Amino acid sequence: MTDSSRVSRRLILGLCISAPALSWAQSAYPSRTIRNVLPFPAGGSTDPVARLLAQKLGEAWGQPTIVDNRPGANTIIGTEAVAKAPADGYTLLYTASTHVINSVLVKNLPYDTFKDFAPVAHIVRSEFVLVVNPKVPANNLKEFIALAKASPGRINYAISGTGNPNHLAGEYFSMLAGVRLNNVPYKGGGPAITDLLGGQVEAMFSVPTAVAGHIKAGKLRALAYTGSEPLPGLDVPSFTQAGLPDFDLNSWNGVFAPAGTPKDIVDKLSAEIGKILAMQDVKDVLAKQGQQPAYLDAARFGTLLASDREKYTRIIRSADIKLD
Repeated sequence: MTDSSRVSRRLILGLCISAPALSWAQSAYPSRTIRNVLPFPAGGSTDPVARLLAQKLGEAWGQPTIVDNRPGANTIIGTEAVAKAPADGYTLLYTASTHVINSVLVKNLPYDTFKDFAPVAHIVRSEFVLVVNPKVPANNLKEFIALAKASPGRINYAISGTGNPNHLAGEYFSMLAGVRLNNVPYKGGGPAITDLLGGQVEAMFSVPTAVAGHIKAGKLRALAYTGSEPLPGLDVPSFTQAGLPDFDLNSWNGVFAPAGTPKDIVDKLSAEIGKILAMQDVKDVLAKQGQQPAYLDAARFGTLLASDREKYTRIIRSADIKLD
């Protein structure tokens, strides 16, 4: 055998050995810290769920998973940061329904909601409960609708910000019920509930955990909620049971990756999140926060996003909602 043939054989053998090792190294995800960007302030309703998920991912994979709060501009600042991040699975976006709402409501977004992100998993959903001040002369949903029809635009309902999910819930309800309510914007749910308790506004579409204590204490009256499962500890009919079956709007949290993230990484992330949401201790924690684990894989989450965009577009255009 000539020297040149020996060199060739060694080169070929070396390539054959190194190629699987190189492939293994590339697929050994994760091998370092994962950053989960949360475009909301610390302490908000999305924060504890994002941190619980990060903790469980870190425990499962033996790699740190941190939550990076990047609030501002109605979630746009943090979301843009993820859109521009490397598509390697180490920078993720944990966000809420606002992600899709902004695609309809905000002009000239610095990213494309559907082209610049890959859906990974739908995490939880939060239903809305319609509550009224006890002084409102309506003991059930039908009486409330009749009252609203008798006085168009006279009933004020609190919203935690223009274009927020609870604002769209109110507008969607108005569309389906054939009534006209007057929305009153507040800087967050806390001040809105305070004025509802004080009678400055008559109604609100709220997540159940924010008002459950007031309902139990008789300080607010719950008329209906958007879910199909009973509300824990509360005897409240669903909108279907109360006579408005098409009212099915809710708020969700989900995880996204930058577009172009390898499918095997997206699938691995999604599958692990599904396992985490099936854990009983995770279910217990979420239940205490009024959240319902509602895992959807990447494909089904993508289908939901398209459906939500269509629904939000109809609501926003019908109500002529515009950001100031």
